[in-house]
Amino acid sequence: MSTIPLTKRGADQLRDELQRLKSVERPAVIRAIVEARAQGDLSENAEYDAAKEKQAFIEGRIAELESKLSSAQIIDLKSVDKDGRVVFGAIIDLKDLHSSNKVTYQIVGDDEANLEHSLISVSSPIARALIGKFKGDVAEVQAPSGVRKYEIIAVHYE
Repeated sequence: MSTIPLTKRGADQLRDELQRLKSVERPAVIRAIVEARAQGDLSENAEYDAAKEKQAFIEGRIAELESKLSSAQIIDLKSVDKDGRVVFGAIIDLKDLHSSNKVTYQIVGDDEANLEHSLISVSSPIARALIGKFKGDVAEVQAPSGVRKYEIIAVHYE
């Protein structure tokens, strides 16, 4: 089984979701199933069908989270030899050499990625192009519109 890289924050978020599913969502759906069963004929009971469907989703998500957490490799930036390089967890300030726009991204695990919060997946093309580079280097990224070039303005660590 391969390991899944996660930041400490990402692992905490998955643990929180798992805890919520087990302690809040699972008991609520069980109560909904019991209430729907009390209404009688299950063959035409939409509430029962909906509750069973939700239960299957919750149980599937619980299993998925438990699996991810059991194979997670939580990477603590304090223990990584960074020496100014772009590494997993680093926050990178970039300048798009085509448009001169500046952006900031943090490289995180696949489950943590959220472009709205400037969190990019370690397996994304831009992250793969940035890993191992230093401030001042230029990374070339294959985008749908063609090759994009980004200059690394700064590399920060949490």
